[in-house]
Amino acid sequence: MFTKKFATRLNSFKSNWKNLELPSIQDLIKRASTVNGLTHLDLNFPDHSKPDLKDISKFTNECGLKINGLAMRYYTNPAFKLGAFTNPDRKVRQEAIELTKRAIDKLNEIDINLLTIWLGQDGFDYGFQVDYKKIWDDEINALKEIAEYDKNCLISIEYKPNEPRAYSLLSNLGTTLLAIKEINLNNIGVTIDFAHILYSNEQPALVAALIDKHSKILGLHLNDGYGKRDDGLMVGSVHQLATIELLYYISKSNYNGSIYFDTFPDTTNMDPVKECELNIETVKKQFKVVDKLLLNSELTTAIENQDSITSHKIFNSILYP
Repeated sequence: MFTKKFATRLNSFKSNWKNLELPSIQDLIKRASTVNGLTHLDLNFPDHSKPDLKDISKFTNECGLKINGLAMRYYTNPAFKLGAFTNPDRKVRQEAIELTKRAIDKLNEIDINLLTIWLGQDGFDYGFQVDYKKIWDDEINALKEIAEYDKNCLISIEYKPNEPRAYSLLSNLGTTLLAIKEINLNNIGVTIDFAHILYSNEQPALVAALIDKHSKILGLHLNDGYGKRDDGLMVGSVHQLATIELLYYISKSNYNGSIYFDTFPDTTNMDPVKECELNIETVKKQFKVVDKLLLNSELTTAIENQDSITSHKIFNSILYP
């Protein structure tokens, strides 16, 4: 197995919270630390950086976990609803850029170098609402300014087809790779989110292969869904074959980061500790299957010949011995 690092979404641990008082960040970290096999946490910025990220990082370490990276959230200014980097107001755009730079500064304080950027606010909802070329240029210029701010910090774009905007500007792999090509800096890449790929009507393993060929895989978010929205279901609960094929190509790639569980146990008030433990257990078992597939020369030949009958026979024999 290429990694033993497993991270998860901190807000998941609000699920099935029994106390009357709302949990603090420290409460959530402490609860996450009880998950068998969990090694890392991703924190949202600026939400999870208060009162001081260094103190939160120290507390996380004392609980036996590490911080994997920060994920940007553009909610601090209501004006961001009309766009963060693509807002029609130049001052608002610059405010979003400066907020992102502040996240990079905070990462440097705790000696972490991964910043995930999800640009859900950057897009449009109506025809004749935006100048498409202008918002594209605004997006590229902002991302380039951020990536140039600290070239030791890895900037990872997590694309998504929509939500909260009706159409996201960076909505699929094609637009994301095109943006990265225009930015042309070595410290920018892509976060793969399995559920986002599904409802972008894309194929997860193909996405991994193309990112590895044309850019860098900087993050891997595993979950599952039915392809109509960002369901955040448990790993392998719907698309087991597609998940294993994705991990097969991840194993053949240069990725060596954490596997992050972007799942939503809070949607149905699940026990988040048990849910996360099952995700870890599932992925470990899936990697055992992947390891056998990687060593199977007959599968390699079947793929080369596009012989899906043979490849599925081999897959089934390993999955159902």
